[in-house]
Amino acid sequence: MGIAAAFWWGAFGASALLVGALVAYWFSPGRRVIAVVMALGTGLLLGSVSFELVAEALRTRPVVWVGGMVLVGALVFAGGDWLISRRGGGERKDSAGKQAQGSPLAIVLGSVLDGVPESFVLGLTVLQGGVNVSLLTGVLLSNLPEGMSSSAGLKAAGWPQRKVVLMWTVVILVSAVSAAAGYALLDPVNGRTGGLVQAFAAGALLAMLADTLLPEAYEVEGVLTGPLVVVGFAASLGLSAL
Repeated sequence: MGIAAAFWWGAFGASALLVGALVAYWFSPGRRVIAVVMALGTGLLLGSVSFELVAEALRTRPVVWVGGMVLVGALVFAGGDWLISRRGGGERKDSAGKQAQGSPLAIVLGSVLDGVPESFVLGLTVLQGGVNVSLLTGVLLSNLPEGMSSSAGLKAAGWPQRKVVLMWTVVILVSAVSAAAGYALLDPVNGRTGGLVQAFAAGALLAMLADTLLPEAYEVEGVLTGPLVVVGFAASLGLSAL
């Protein structure tokens, strides 16, 4: 039952990608709107990494191990992102249509890679008794503009709506499976692996935010990106106290 709940929450969090895609195809939102939501979602997820993952990992593992696994998680994500970028998926989040120069398969794989860390972490909150509101809000607020930005670019690159919907459906299913895996592996009472996997997931999530969300937000909002991220972080702090 618990794994089924994690699967469902993972799918729900990732469903914002599909909603964002439909918004992009039906309403064509401006880049500024997308960038603002991206920055806020980044701040919320940064708060979740700090208050939920790293803090919990430090309760069961020494700081040197937690710091090391955070770095390993970041390197693994960065390595995967580098490989996908070399194969034509580097512009998958561009809203101006640069995806036309890339590989469709690499764009799909890159989108899957981006969705795995946050969905993996969602499984932990189900394990702890219920989905964390701050983390779920951050996932939704990061996925919505991601779906909007990527899909706006895919639309400009000539991708039909049906193909984009299929791509995000695949990402949603993979995200749901990742959340179920998070439920199975991120048990904080598991002294052998729980805290270390939490730290690994934190590093991967931080790398994802730095590589894929913040650059797009800063390109549009410039110096206002920082305050918007901090607003999201503060909101995460408030939500974590509920």
